[in-house]
Formats: sequence, structure tokens, C-alpha cells
Amino acid sequence: MHSLCRSLAMLALCLGVARPVAAQTVPLIPPGKPVAGVSQEEWSKRWWRWALSFDDEDSPVADPDGRLCAHGQTGPVWFLAGTYGTARTVRSCRVPAGKTLFFPLVNTITMEPEDEDESCASLKQRAAQLTPGTAALVLEVNGRRFGGLAAHRQATRRCFRAFEDDETLAAANGFYVALGPLKKGRYTLNFGGILPELSQAVTYTLDVE
Repeated sequence: MHSLCRSLAMLALCLGVARPVAAQTVPLIPPGKPVAGVSQEEWSKRWWRWALSFDDEDSPVADPDGRLCAHGQTGPVWFLAGTYGTARTVRSCRVPAGKTLFFPLVNTITMEPEDEDESCASLKQRAAQLTPGTAALVLEVNGRRFGGLAAHRQATRRCFRAFEDDETLAAANGFYVALGPLKKGRYTLNFGGILPELSQAVTYTLDVE
């Protein structure tokens, strides 16, 4: 219990540093509602394909400050990246108006081992075991803290190909949110989550133009 309390306090402290600079608001889309005609479960698969499509030096997930946030962005949904590590990450990004944001508070993926076959059922089970529950989930937009985030779990019901040029099967699980569509203005987003074996704490300042 003491360890859990410390984890919650640390995440709140990390995400409470950046303060909003505008009063712009944005709606949180219910997890069961499609975005641009596509289920959020499917968007979680597309998020992983996007996140895994870059070399390390070009990856928005490894980006220290937001300069790579526009890489690979197409269509009505704009992905935001989490991080590879547990250190708090602060980024700034320009986003076109009218986009809907989609991103993980905290998530995981399992893939077939190299040169070995693994059933889809096994992959999904492993992904679920890595996300049994969360000690904390945080989403704050311009000072407004959102609740009920545990309902935003997206677990892939069918396994998928994580890479366009690779037949490796994957399964994903985690907590994702969709926000928007975005109106012009400035938004400060603080988000993150804690799982038994990983955590993340991310701040974005978004200039929507």
C-alpha cells in the first residue's frame, strides 16, 4: 500500500508541474464511440503501427521535445506519442485544427518471438497480464482533470500485423483516449499511467492552427 501511495503521489507530482496557458476546452470521446467511423480498438492497432513504423532517430515516441510530432500523421486523427521510459517528458507540437487526438495514457504490446510461432490467444493473454489494472491514470487538459479513465481500456480482440513488411502477429492492451475535434487555440495536456511493470508521465503543449 505504501508503494502504491508513493506511485500515485509521484505521478500526480510529475504531471502537476506544467500549468495551462489558455482556457480552451475539448471533449473526451466515450471509449465505445467510433472516431471517424472507426472503432477505438482499431485506432489502438493503428496507433501501434504508427509508433513502430519509425527508426529510433525519427520516432515520435523517442522524441525529447516534440519536434517529431508531425511524422507520419495523416487523415482526421492525430496520434500523440507516449514514451519509451519512465522519465517525465515535455513536448510542444503544432496540430491542424479539426483533428481528433488519439493516444495512450499507458499501454503495452506483445509480439510473436523471433523465429517462433505463438497463438493469438497466448499473445492476448500475455498483453492482458501486463495490464491487469492500473495504480493511476491521469488526463488533464488545460487544468481540467478527467475521471472514469479505467473505462477507456482497449484490448485487441483480434491479433494484428504490427509492421507493414513483417508477418509478426501482435496483441495490444492499454488505456487510450480520444479528444476532439480540436478548435484553434492552445492546449496543455498532462497524461500518464502506472502499471505494475511500466509507467509514463507526459506533457504536451499543443498549438492548434
